[in-house]
Amino acid sequence: VVIILPLMLIALLAQIRVKTTYARYRTVCSRRGLTAEQAVRQILNENGLYNVGITRVQGDLTDHFDPKNGVIALSDSVCGSTSVAAIGVAAHEAGHAIQHAVGYAPMKIRSAIIPVTQFGSRMAMPLALIGLLFGFYPVAYAGILLYGTTVLFQLVTLPTEFDASRRALRVLSNGYLEADEVKGARKVLGAAACTYLAALLVSLGSLLRLLLIVNSGRRRR
Repeated sequence: VVIILPLMLIALLAQIRVKTTYARYRTVCSRRGLTAEQAVRQILNENGLYNVGITRVQGDLTDHFDPKNGVIALSDSVCGSTSVAAIGVAAHEAGHAIQHAVGYAPMKIRSAIIPVTQFGSRMAMPLALIGLLFGFYPVAYAGILLYGTTVLFQLVTLPTEFDASRRALRVLSNGYLEADEVKGARKVLGAAACTYLAALLVSLGSLLRLLLIVNSGRRRR
């Protein structure tokens, strides 16, 4: 608890920062007047990614790039908006599409370990608990090892997200947004980046807590 609570507080503060920063810049319309969808289409075309589609999805900040189907999904609050925040978020997803096209290594690694991570997140705690309850500590440590795949995923996510934002801001500076508007987009993407860092810290804290619990149970026997 001593380890997890401060990290959860950091994660909560990061989420609050994202929402407040986005709310601030979603009311600032870009002077060029492009919608987020139009900006993304132009960015994709400039990079020769004519085959990457754009679709609209429900929700708020549910934007993502689907490499399997080659589609950028823009949320309701982003897709048709001309705000600095929306264009920044959309350009970030275009950055992921460009990463995929050029074979950006961290993104390839992240995509490759997703099945392992999904399996690990489902099985880690049951194995750790079974190992603790019945004294099968190799099983418990296997659970910890599986949970470690979640930490690895979060770790590889950091450079992937930071690079996508870097690509987005570089493109937006070339005529999509004015200099002061780029600063606003940078603040939105910077706040979003903090959530990924917070997620990594929470995952690391949970891994350490699980390891301490298993080690403590083993010493009592």
